[in-house]
Amino acid sequence: MDETLRKLAHLFIGLGIAAAIAFIPREPMLAIMVIALFFGFLISDALSRGHYIHGISPLVNAMERENVLPGKGALLFVFSAFVCLFFFEPEVVIPAIVALAVLDGVATIAGLRYGKHRIFNGKSVEGTGAGITAAFLVLLLVVPPAQALVIAVIAGLIELVAPVDDNLLIPPCISLLLRVLG
Repeated sequence: MDETLRKLAHLFIGLGIAAAIAFIPREPMLAIMVIALFFGFLISDALSRGHYIHGISPLVNAMERENVLPGKGALLFVFSAFVCLFFFEPEVVIPAIVALAVLDGVATIAGLRYGKHRIFNGKSVEGTGAGITAAFLVLLLVVPPAQALVIAVIAGLIELVAPVDDNLLIPPCISLLLRVLG
């Protein structure tokens, strides 16, 4: 398993979901996400039963962690984005998804390469700092600077201490935060 490749895929898939939400009307986007989840679960189930799927099995083998449901991270990411889009308006969902995609991807890659000072759950100051910084810079493209900073820091703290998968937790927490901030 190549963690860098896995996190680059996380980054680009997340940004792709955010872009799709920005350009596709809400109801059709919700339908697309349900269809994607349905086929994602079908594929995951087939792979977990040992079936080989041309074009997909090699990707999953290269990027998936051992002893994990195939495609778990992607499924949780899409599910979380779906729940957020169902309950919140796209204007708060897009920054939440961007925060997760950029922060999680950059924090892991930077932490693996440059992380020297472990702070929590094996995560490093360097990775967390790089993830927050990158998320802040990218979020400046979609929200005002003060919001970008708050979102990046809160998402970074959630990613650092989350008791459950951050793909599930960051988007709804940030969407709710943005709803409250107005």
